[in-house]
Amino acid sequence: MSADPGSAVNRRPLRSCGATAALSVALLLSSCTSSGVRGVAGSGGVGDPLFPALGNGGYQVRHYGLDLDYDIRKRHLDATAEITAEATADLRSFQLDLQGLRVTDVQVDGEDAEFSRKGHKVIVRPDESLRKDAEYRTRVDYEGTPQELKDPDQSTEGWVKTRDGAFVAGQPAGAMTWFPGNNHPRDKATYDFTITVPKGYTAVANGELRSERTARGRTTFRWHNGRPMASYLATATIGRFEVRTSRTPEGLPLYVAVDPAEAKASKEPLEKLPEIVKWQSKLFGPYPFSSAGAIVDDTPKRIEWIALESQTKPVYAGAPDTATLVHEMAHQWFGDSVTPKTWADTWLNESFATYAEWLWEEREGGKTPQEQFDALYDDTTDPARWAFPPGKPGKAKNVTGTPVYERGAMLLQELRNAVGDKAFFTILREWPTEYRYRNADAQDFIDFCQEYTDMDLEPLFKKWLYENGKPERED
Repeated sequence: MSADPGSAVNRRPLRSCGATAALSVALLLSSCTSSGVRGVAGSGGVGDPLFPALGNGGYQVRHYGLDLDYDIRKRHLDATAEITAEATADLRSFQLDLQGLRVTDVQVDGEDAEFSRKGHKVIVRPDESLRKDAEYRTRVDYEGTPQELKDPDQSTEGWVKTRDGAFVAGQPAGAMTWFPGNNHPRDKATYDFTITVPKGYTAVANGELRSERTARGRTTFRWHNGRPMASYLATATIGRFEVRTSRTPEGLPLYVAVDPAEAKASKEPLEKLPEIVKWQSKLFGPYPFSSAGAIVDDTPKRIEWIALESQTKPVYAGAPDTATLVHEMAHQWFGDSVTPKTWADTWLNESFATYAEWLWEEREGGKTPQEQFDALYDDTTDPARWAFPPGKPGKAKNVTGTPVYERGAMLLQELRNAVGDKAFFTILREWPTEYRYRNADAQDFIDFCQEYTDMDLEPLFKKWLYENGKPERED
């Protein structure tokens, strides 16, 4: 992670309790207890093996209320985040993830709170300690020019400037470029977004549009996302979009926003969206959210990736093809509804989404999943496929590496061969049903699959998920 350029400016001073300003934040938090504030200092991390500095300990967020006012010409954001959380320990302080933007004020339960900055952490110290299991509300006022973030693999994410607004995508860390929070997949919450932009522009976020009102040359969009969502899946994409609203034949609301520059190329794939949702609902169980859709933006050419499965509305950095649409919509079950406990289990997202592509291709008269497996296994042109096992990516830059997608999907085909079609397709449906809106890891999935067969599946998962090199095929 790069250093926070706002970490040393415009901080509201800590009440020193007799300490000098030269004392470090850590010393103040550990020794300044004469005011009666007791408890532990919430940690700056949740122990993620790939991104140890992401997320924070000591609390669980229940809801985010984000009020964003964006000046497109100046690229300036004025914002307030109201965060409802529950303390999981007695806390004398806690931390929030926020990259670059300047914090102007923090309140906890309506009272001014001391805060400081260190890297991408906002360290908050309420006047009174927060008791374990107590619900509390934090208000953070902040402003500035949101900056893009470079991933460990050097791809771009976060608040990405476009010619007419912003393309907002947060995997794995980019959410903290535009709002403060507990920026880790294991802390899921509901969201409300209030986004104000110049008249003529559209702001699109997760969930359902509750209202759209224009006054004094600016339009305010209010969105509500009522199901738990990981921070990296949040979006607030802004631009001059062509918007189409409709419903699937089954009655699911659809909201599709397309940049005019991408409208022609997007038309045919997006027309298949209702069909894809219906087909996937038969395979994976009922669609897990109350609406669906897509955001197709005209992004800068330097954007290295294609799409992200933002909850209810995947964002596409240009017109998607049908396979990409299938992939991102499958993530609504695998990744969005069932979310990994840590980034090391991203294969639980990508293997299923890739396998969904294989099943769709077979449905359309193309290769079967077994033929896809055989072609990848026999191919010798891409050694990156075997560079690391998907369950042990090892380095942060590998979180979305080729093995996470392809070898993960190959593992699913080997699982299908082992347990048979009936059990396999039951697993495809019951896994996202059992873990709906929850977090899961590899062992959860292995244990779940084991319930559907008398065969010991541990050797199969060990070989395909955890062992280095190219696995040997079963005869």
